[in-house]
Amino acid sequence: MNKVMVQANKEWCELRRDRFSLALAFLLPLFSLFLFGYGIRLESKNIPIVVRDLNNTLLSREYVDRLYATNLFKPAPARAESATPSDAIKSGDAKMALTIPKDFTRRIYRGNSAQPEVLIDGTDISNTQIIFNSIKAANLYYLAMLKDERMPDATVQWVKPHLRLLFNPGREETLFIVPGAFGVILWMFPALLGAVAASREKEQETIIRVYSANPHPLQFLLGKAVVYFSISLAMAVLISLAGLLLFGIKPVGDPTPLLVSTPIYIFVSVAFGLMLGTWANSQTTAVQATSTLGFFPCLLLSGFVYPISNIPFPLSLFSLIVPARYYIELTRDAFVRGCGWPAVWYVPLVLAVFAIVLIGISWLGLHRMQLKD
Repeated sequence: MNKVMVQANKEWCELRRDRFSLALAFLLPLFSLFLFGYGIRLESKNIPIVVRDLNNTLLSREYVDRLYATNLFKPAPARAESATPSDAIKSGDAKMALTIPKDFTRRIYRGNSAQPEVLIDGTDISNTQIIFNSIKAANLYYLAMLKDERMPDATVQWVKPHLRLLFNPGREETLFIVPGAFGVILWMFPALLGAVAASREKEQETIIRVYSANPHPLQFLLGKAVVYFSISLAMAVLISLAGLLLFGIKPVGDPTPLLVSTPIYIFVSVAFGLMLGTWANSQTTAVQATSTLGFFPCLLLSGFVYPISNIPFPLSLFSLIVPARYYIELTRDAFVRGCGWPAVWYVPLVLAVFAIVLIGISWLGLHRMQLKD
């Protein structure tokens, strides 16, 4: 235990002199939280559209107003109005073009099918389905309005479901993004700190002095882990306070799953960085490996932005070995659902297994770094 604390004290002294690592530990996580919280938006708004109403009657204007009432669309720039619908989309001025035919109202009153032409920019895949669904919903509402006005005594009954949104009735995107951002930030930056610390010894050849003290590899790892684990805990408190002050994110329900799992998750992140650092030949290599093997799987395979159910097989199997996946499930439960232990009881157990495996691999990396006799 004494050798562990000696190594931890040495690591703390080096960290205090390294301004880059201190910035990495506190300033960059705050900047990342700010960027994720304010920069990522999943619900499309203000989609520019071009409308050509060749009918220009009360019914056609009501149809157009029904589209704008969805609060998703806005008129395209004036220059798009003078272009053809397809040209407005090709130029990027509009994402959708609606053309209402001249006989729109006449066909409706005759009981025939009126068919406005809708062109959608399919290259913007994130908006394509949203536009398509919004057009369908607005069209159904418009048909219901026509029925109430023109055929109030008809026997056909429209289905009108009563909708309730659980946990997030206001559909606030920050309640989805920010808890997930906690998982990404607490995975990336503690791992970077650990990777830089472990690889620095070998790059600067100070590892020889460490070996001369004859520590056990586990003591060497734990000595480094103690320092960066403590700093990362302070980082977690800092971004939690920032999340509360900037976005109003606070735990709901039982907070104990979050309090128990967060230290384990941080230790897993530090252990992941130490593992990469012990196998890397330089700090640059360690940082690159952490970014490639840590950040991108965490961002793409953890469910932070894209649902895991949408990841095609067999790539979806890789999400099982991404620790951030489990922690993000826990943070979204802790800050949004509030179901507590019955929903996330397995998360600390899975994270503990990750910690043991990563420390074991780091141990093997230290054996590889031992000097030959």
